[in-house]
Amino acid sequence: MKVRNLGVGAGILMFALSLTAAASTSDQSVSPIEKKVSHELNMLPYSNVFDYMTFSVDQNGKVTLNGKVTNPVLKSDAAKVVKRVEGVELVENDIQVLPVSFFDDGLRARLYRTIYGYGPLQRYSLGVNKPIRIIVQNGHVTLLGVVATEFDKNIAGMRANSVAGAFSVDNQLRVVKG
Repeated sequence: MKVRNLGVGAGILMFALSLTAAASTSDQSVSPIEKKVSHELNMLPYSNVFDYMTFSVDQNGKVTLNGKVTNPVLKSDAAKVVKRVEGVELVENDIQVLPVSFFDDGLRARLYRTIYGYGPLQRYSLGVNKPIRIIVQNGHVTLLGVVATEFDKNIAGMRANSVAGAFSVDNQLRVVKG
């Protein structure tokens, strides 16, 4: 079973089909169902830099949605749009809705300004779908997505670590040469 990460390509990191293959996937071929599911998820209007969704498609047309989102409507809308894709037989929605927290909301805003407002990382702020996703859950930060260089990955992690109120930072950014 292939796992696809919902594309976070924009600006400098525009990738074909707005998909990045998971590290364990060596086959770069993308099925028509995967293209359509990716497109539908990318078009969801409430998705933002603080949400991260992935999906996998098996041979029987079963799509499994995973990830973390800040808005419960986004979780239900993701399942609805994927169910309408031709060839999808079943949708398993394992997307987690992050808890409502004023503390986490404030931390998200500070992280966004600290990462995307820093000169060398400002190029990633172009476009609608930001390539660096900032997931905050109970004060713990996870950086997901893609960057162009190892330097950018390290800078983003260091910037996130410098933000007051972050209990921990897990830098899971992937370096993808475009």
